[in-house]
Amino acid sequence: MRAAAIVRPGSVSRAILGFERLTGVEWTSLLEQADVAVLFGGDGTVHRHLAELVELEIPLLIVPCGSGNDFARALGIKNVRDSAEAFRRFERDGSTLRSVDLGLIFEEGASARAPVPGRYFCCFAGVGIDGQIARRANRLPRWLRRHGGYALSAPPEFIRFKPPRMKVSADGNFASSKPTILATVANTPAFGGGMQIAPHAKLDDGKLDLCLVGAMSVLKLFCLFPTIYLGRHLGLKEAAYTQAGRVRIETEHPVDVWADGEYISKTPVSIAICPNALKVLTPAPVP
Repeated sequence: MRAAAIVRPGSVSRAILGFERLTGVEWTSLLEQADVAVLFGGDGTVHRHLAELVELEIPLLIVPCGSGNDFARALGIKNVRDSAEAFRRFERDGSTLRSVDLGLIFEEGASARAPVPGRYFCCFAGVGIDGQIARRANRLPRWLRRHGGYALSAPPEFIRFKPPRMKVSADGNFASSKPTILATVANTPAFGGGMQIAPHAKLDDGKLDLCLVGAMSVLKLFCLFPTIYLGRHLGLKEAAYTQAGRVRIETEHPVDVWADGEYISKTPVSIAICPNALKVLTPAPVP
């Protein structure tokens, strides 16, 4: 079985050597000729290659080497050994192959420009404070981003962020129109390195999970932040949660849209679910 390696910027040589030692993998330099794409990286690296992987219909195996690794975690992959187990089982009997959903973002602004094609995401798309936190976290050294960089970057934004008024609809139905700290459209339960922003999200349910957090005091926001790691924020009166196949977000003034820790565009945007869009390998056999 031939595999093509996709490698994030920076050194991942230890992970590659460990994977080779555990699997005896045969590499090919051409993704089109591979039976599986083995990606050494995190959510951002996955994000940047989704369109190509979907088009080629090549199964993806993640070896988590990023700062967040939320997509790998949602697939049950925590380390190189988990990735190697998924590879060996796939090579033996194909039992670890499954299909998962992806989100797709459509930019609606600037009619003078040519239409912008949709942009896939694996974990989440967000409008609000999470984009400002991600921007700050992305400027940190890589080793610091991997060890709580998102959490370290959040407190300064709690103080300076001014919640914009957002109009949000889900499957064409009105969901909210008020100052909003965060509007997250999730495909996986976690983002930001383990924050359970959408604890009920599943990768294969054909739905996006929409979590809205309304404006609150800075003090309450500081108290809210730790609860998101356990998914307990949904009990707050400022939080709203629903599922939908399509979500639209517009704001009074253009606001940044981020997905999987990467800048995408400005509001307004529409976000849709793409069921079974990506083939992946997981450590445990698929029932």
